[in-house]
Amino acid sequence: MKPAPFGYAKATSVEHAIALLGQYGDSRILAGGQSLIATLNMRLSAPKLLIDINALDELKRITVAGDWLEIGALVRHAEAERSPDIARHAPLIAQALPHIAHPAIRNRGTLGGSIAYADPAAELPACLLALGGELVVAGKAGRRAIKADEFFKGLFETALAPGDVLTAIRVPVAGPESRHAFAELARRHGDYALVGLAAAARADGKSLRDVRLAFFGVGATAIRARTAEAAIGLGTDPVAALARDIDPGGDVQASAAAKRHLAGVLLRRVVAQLAEARP
Repeated sequence: MKPAPFGYAKATSVEHAIALLGQYGDSRILAGGQSLIATLNMRLSAPKLLIDINALDELKRITVAGDWLEIGALVRHAEAERSPDIARHAPLIAQALPHIAHPAIRNRGTLGGSIAYADPAAELPACLLALGGELVVAGKAGRRAIKADEFFKGLFETALAPGDVLTAIRVPVAGPESRHAFAELARRHGDYALVGLAAAARADGKSLRDVRLAFFGVGATAIRARTAEAAIGLGTDPVAALARDIDPGGDVQASAAAKRHLAGVLLRRVVAQLAEARP
């Protein structure tokens, strides 16, 4: 199939993109286009206007400011993979990036696009949730930050309002006590995960504190496993507590029972990773 007819506009600034979104209610932002082009071709999406933001260099920066690492929304996955700042200050994201699709897609796909699309089986929304990050959003009323815990609302649904542009993501800079772990199970490397888990914690002697577990592929959004988090902090079995956190449905890839089992397998692996000393 081919897309329905649409117009095209090239934004010259974030403010210009916001103005275009306000002028044309039925419009979409074009960044990497790795998900959008597919939905256009299948006519699952039929906007009247595509607003190309690829010329906005201000959205392509990776910077460290105080205790936060800020990654521009237009940073490509491949660029993030090669970034020494991300490897040093956000090792969880660095661990997850090679699992995202395949090199051709990572060369074009953007971090902001992946997070704004909010696919429940995608890696980056879960990483952002596990790290306690936040989203920087620009709109008619100015710029604001939205906590990751408040950003993902439902299946492909976020806190972005009509006319909003996601400009950057921020995550806390990793410190000497930081612990991170990532694991996913997929039929082939690069496929969407059957089940995945991103985790972050703080080492306190031989114990773990401030544990954050974000599962993906088990619900309509990435899901915090708060009961299992508390169990790790208390030194009790987190897998036994996991049933109170997730209730996955079956799909064409795996049954609900299989997903529950795989989630427990990944949780044990990730807890072992978190217990190891950070290099």
